[in-house]
Amino acid sequence: MIAVTGATGHLGQHVIKELLKQGTNPKEIIAIVRDKNKAQEFASKGIEVREANYTSADSLDKALKNVDKLLLISGNELGQRLTQHTNVINAAKRANVKLVAYTSILKADTSKMILAAEHLGTEKVLQASGIPYVILRNGWYIENYTDQLQNILAHGVIAGSAQNGKVSGAARADYAAAAAAALLGKAKTNSIYELAGSPFTMAELAATITKASGKKVEYKDMPAPDYQKMLLGFGLPAPVAEMLADSDVGIVRGDLYSDRDDLKNLIGRPASTVDSVLKTLL
Repeated sequence: MIAVTGATGHLGQHVIKELLKQGTNPKEIIAIVRDKNKAQEFASKGIEVREANYTSADSLDKALKNVDKLLLISGNELGQRLTQHTNVINAAKRANVKLVAYTSILKADTSKMILAAEHLGTEKVLQASGIPYVILRNGWYIENYTDQLQNILAHGVIAGSAQNGKVSGAARADYAAAAAAALLGKAKTNSIYELAGSPFTMAELAATITKASGKKVEYKDMPAPDYQKMLLGFGLPAPVAEMLADSDVGIVRGDLYSDRDDLKNLIGRPASTVDSVLKTLL
């Protein structure tokens, strides 16, 4: 049995879709979710849905019963994730899970981004657990930008603090395909994969959107403190505004850039480009 945590999230849905696409029997898939009511589509396909909370050992024990392979999709509660992920890994050990794949962040061991610390901590817990593992260090989602496409087009501006730093981004579907490959035995056990797509700068992103949409879009760079204040002004929670500004500073350092071919090799095709993602949206 293959289980996927966070199955109703963007990445989780893509992973289950990819598993089915690659011929996995729905009855061999378990969708682990916080709220069963949001997972009715899975149930309609014959996929077993189990509820679990990362903070509840009892719920995790029930959710992981008879699971052979587990995809632990990182949580989204900043500051709580290492504890939550450790709970899942401990439950996986109790359940005698044979493989845990974990979605980390690109270059987690050298990145100075705020986001990286909890990911690296989780990697270390997983490596020390004795459970065979595959660590999937995902780069930035292209959708981190294209999900804001309507606002970008409305204002004609992408704002940030990334300067001329490069992002080796790929689409969620690419990272989902890599996760499915790991779950289906196509990744080397006890290995770390640096998953990166084609690099682009924010100015190049703006130019690509301009070309694809026919509407002029420019990149406006600003100091990170100013960018953080702007995000706060838009109503973002303080930790999120800090994380986004810090991530742009990380882009300048090269934390989200890699020229490794791990993603291409794992999924058997080139990763999506910004242009190809935009073509599905415009």
